[in-house]
Amino acid sequence: AMKYKIALHKSDEGYSVSVPGLPGRWSQGQTEREALDNIREAIREYLAVVKDQLQGEDVREVEISV
Repeated sequence: AMKYKIALHKSDEGYSVSVPGLPGRWSQGQTEREALDNIREAIREYLAVVKDQLQGEDVREVEISV
């Protein structure tokens, strides 16, 4: 399982949510739960695209401390 920090904002129209660590990843929902479910799906879709784009590449991981 992976974890991502999100920014959740409540408004009169519901909730909006973004993922600062993943460019362009945002979603919304009428309830907090709906917004969180929607952003999970947006993250999954983003990761699937990245995985497809990296096929055949020499992919490695680096560790950083913050």
